[in-house]
Amino acid sequence: MAHRHPARVLMAILEQQPFLRAACPVTVCRQAFMHQGYRRPGQPIEDKLPWEKINFNFSKGVEGIKKHFTLMKNEFFDCFTGPQGKPLVEHILEQNQVIWEFRGPGSLEQWVVSSDQEIGGQSEVHLTLGRNNDTCLLYGTLNCAIPRDGETRYSGYCTLRSKQQLASLDRKKHHDWSCFNMLHLRVRGDGRPWMVNIQPESYFSHQKDDIYSYFLYTRGGPYWQEVKIPFSKFFITHKGRVQDSQHYLTLDKINTVGFTLGDTVDGPFQLEIDFIGVCKDYAHTEEFAYESYSRN
Repeated sequence: MAHRHPARVLMAILEQQPFLRAACPVTVCRQAFMHQGYRRPGQPIEDKLPWEKINFNFSKGVEGIKKHFTLMKNEFFDCFTGPQGKPLVEHILEQNQVIWEFRGPGSLEQWVVSSDQEIGGQSEVHLTLGRNNDTCLLYGTLNCAIPRDGETRYSGYCTLRSKQQLASLDRKKHHDWSCFNMLHLRVRGDGRPWMVNIQPESYFSHQKDDIYSYFLYTRGGPYWQEVKIPFSKFFITHKGRVQDSQHYLTLDKINTVGFTLGDTVDGPFQLEIDFIGVCKDYAHTEEFAYESYSRN
């Protein structure tokens, strides 16, 4: 007997016995076609298809076409200049590179803030320019009160995260830091400990919440501090939990960088940032600071 596909066998049985088709109709949930993110307990399910959320606007469409053609033109000519639009000699010999600096209101548009208010918490966070409009000031109030929704057990966090860069046609644009080995920060805090988060490009859906993190201890007081964190010190966390299986951070496709405060101490906080960059330290030769376990 020739091998037949299981789906064809099932269809043949249903055709021979019509009462089975009436008793067991084949239905597919509408939500199965869409990926559902986090939904607060008690909130209604949004039963809309992706194309029903699109706001069709002719003028915005024309602006979008101009924007993407401009980006495409810049990408085309940057290829003839060198990697990342820089001459090849400069790209090879470069030892320091400033990725983000805050020198005006437009620089804040590259960042987004969030807090536990997304899950019903009471923390507040704000982002503004510093006193001389040449720094970034992140401030607010941390509140660890747990929402009374019967499900949430922990609360009290505030975050600052860079937006995902986009190339033409809304393609992801990554940072390539493979020529560097340290993250360089110039910050001024209030003595609270922060977490510095780096999110690389993920290749599988279950890795979309994987973030590499390390500690940032601010001194407090009026003085600035320059912090250099080796990329070899960053460890993998998944939704805030440190993972047993660790792996070094791949630097060729970096999506976002962020800062998280969650030290369980209620009260005001502030963190002022001058610039965020990367550098190359030839004295640092460590590849990965943590032990990697071999899988059975």
